[in-house]
Amino acid sequence: MLSLRRRLWQAAAASLSRRCLSVRIINERNIELQPAAAAAAEERLIFPGVWLRDNCQCAKCFHANSQSRQHDWDKFDTQVRPLQLQLNAEQQQLQVRWSDEHESSYGLSWLRERSFEPQAQREYLQRDYRPAMRLWAGAQFEQVAQRFDYARVMSEDAALQQWLQALAVYGVALLHGAPLDAGVVRRLAERVGFIRRTSYGEEFVVQAKPGAQNYAYLSTPLPLHTDLPYYEYKPSVNILHCVVQTASSGGSNLLVDAFHIAERLRQEQREHFERLCSIAVNWNDIGSEAGQQFHNIWRQPVICRDADGAYTRINHSVPQRDSHFTVPLEQVQPWYESYAKFVRLARQDAHSFKLQPGDVLSFNNLRLLHGRTGYDDTEQNSRYIVGAYMDWDIIYSRLRVLKRQQ
Repeated sequence: MLSLRRRLWQAAAASLSRRCLSVRIINERNIELQPAAAAAAEERLIFPGVWLRDNCQCAKCFHANSQSRQHDWDKFDTQVRPLQLQLNAEQQQLQVRWSDEHESSYGLSWLRERSFEPQAQREYLQRDYRPAMRLWAGAQFEQVAQRFDYARVMSEDAALQQWLQALAVYGVALLHGAPLDAGVVRRLAERVGFIRRTSYGEEFVVQAKPGAQNYAYLSTPLPLHTDLPYYEYKPSVNILHCVVQTASSGGSNLLVDAFHIAERLRQEQREHFERLCSIAVNWNDIGSEAGQQFHNIWRQPVICRDADGAYTRINHSVPQRDSHFTVPLEQVQPWYESYAKFVRLARQDAHSFKLQPGDVLSFNNLRLLHGRTGYDDTEQNSRYIVGAYMDWDIIYSRLRVLKRQQ
């Protein structure tokens, strides 16, 4: 729902009467647009002059076909000032003459969409950048894990958008009714964009294998972990398609929202939290797949955040934690104490459920920990899961296109 300020602004700017808007230069460098009927200073829109000049939409400064800025920034004057303003109410355009002798024209709707007003910026970030995540505890899994029909996701853009939106917000979404063949994860990934290839190929089969070189290929319990923490560019989303499920009591999936666990630590045990955010851990994977040898290493803390403090990535895998620990000696014991606290909180919060043949589990590999209970693997009692990865860059791009096409 549009905010009151935004509705007021749209109603005022939509009028063709010049009297509905006022425009002026403030502080010599900025431009203010304001509905004439505005009752509060907060309803005005202020645009920095240097930003407006940088985003001139004329053919000399902007390449329309590629939607790209093209003026020569080596010669750009960061001290540029607006000298003269004119509102063309009929064409809904703001025209500006600049101190560098250039002239620019901006659509009022284009300006509104790029408002520097904090609420408008928050709405843009949640709508077009990335949907706001909602963290959840294990007890809330059944409420947050939305389920979608595989056939509809593959054939209807609205269902595809709903699946990707749920995956972005909650970090997990389930599909049901998928065919029982090995090509499902590829078709699903290509419905969005394309598969992310790793050292284990494009698609991988999770089943008990004699002489397995990866811990996931055992039938013993698989501890909670994130996949491939030893990659700098870790695959973002995991897709697991259940083709055959063990008839034994084991083989259940375990999921934890590790961002929720991190937030609990931040609020309740800040010292442990800060330690897991600041001490880099060595993660590694050495082996071979399909005749190709690999040796992957990456150093990064367990909990990663961006410049705004938002959670961006969790690294956790006991089997893939390197025996090399390149930190000062005095940090080792405290780090182990904090890591143990994180692991135990996660295990206590884990939700257990069992996929059935035809189910597809998709989840955020940067956010969720996943694992599996052990099961009896015999010729008459096997478990066959096909997996693949996608990247958030591709998913978010597809989601934006789908929203724009509505």
